[in-house]
Amino acid sequence: MNDVPEDFPRGFAAPTMPGAQPKFLARKLGERYIVGLTQEEIYERWDYCEDLARQLAARTLRKQAAGLISDLDAFYKETERRVRGQGWNLSEDEVEWMMKRTRSLADESQ
Repeated sequence: MNDVPEDFPRGFAAPTMPGAQPKFLARKLGERYIVGLTQEEIYERWDYCEDLARQLAARTLRKQAAGLISDLDAFYKETERRVRGQGWNLSEDEVEWMMKRTRSLADESQ
């Protein structure tokens, strides 16, 4: 679990309930109440995003090699739009991180 880079988003903001005193929503895992994501859940989310970034970088390189990309920035914007529309339950921060990682991987491979 030490593989998760420092710049990877560490989870969602803790959900709250309105009222005279705000209440944080927690969930019970074993004998403990947890607000937010566990280290294991963060690792799983990073692993998922890293895998998607690697797939998208490989796709980008294939399309570039075939001459199918005329404007790389427009291609990445369209890819990000499609990723957001897939319903993969990624946070905004995770999508941004994944697209940044995709660009980095593609640039490193050239």
